[in-house]
Amino acid sequence: MRGKSVLVCLIVVGAAVMGYRWLPSYYNPFTPLSLDDPPGKISQFKLRRLTPEACVSLLEQANQKQLIQTQALANSAGECPLNGVVRVRSFGPVSLSSSFIASCPLALSSALFIHQKARPLTQTMMGSPLTRVEHLGSFACRNIYNRPDARRSEHASAEALDISAFQLADGERVTVLRGWRNDKTQPWLRALLSASCDYYGNGLGPEYNAAHANHFHLGMRGFGLCR
Repeated sequence: MRGKSVLVCLIVVGAAVMGYRWLPSYYNPFTPLSLDDPPGKISQFKLRRLTPEACVSLLEQANQKQLIQTQALANSAGECPLNGVVRVRSFGPVSLSSSFIASCPLALSSALFIHQKARPLTQTMMGSPLTRVEHLGSFACRNIYNRPDARRSEHASAEALDISAFQLADGERVTVLRGWRNDKTQPWLRALLSASCDYYGNGLGPEYNAAHANHFHLGMRGFGLCR
């Protein structure tokens, strides 16, 4: 009986090893992230464990594929030092209200979110391509809610982007403030915020608190907190 148990264990282990060996890379959490990996918890896990060097390499590939246009910036010192940040000028065919400063993880996560989720969801649910994203900024050297006794905000390290509105190819402009209360646009905005869970550590919207009534806060802290 004992011999049979050992044999069964060996078969199970062998099957697991073979399954792992032939597992598609996008289902394998221990293979490097690819820009073509589908969204989900495994890709999110890979995003969060990227080394700085791997992030820079993927961001360069994203630039080459025109998923994003970035410009490297010099490191800065001061009260809120910045290292390895870039200036994001566009998300390929999706323009911005203005460029913004981002850490490599924020820039890469944003490029994937816009390309893999925001654009398809907009086309499907709104019937028109997404052409422009408006934002309230990314980098701000301050504490959370500007409280003197609070910890540093994600914005102090350029690891969060506040999106306030979206422009569509048919000319429609949807703000988070008004769109969230509109029966036509709220399902789409909810879908966008929910989809951000696969790319950012946190996605906060109008129902989180009054401070987020007019924007989506997309930040890198945490792991998939979206509300």
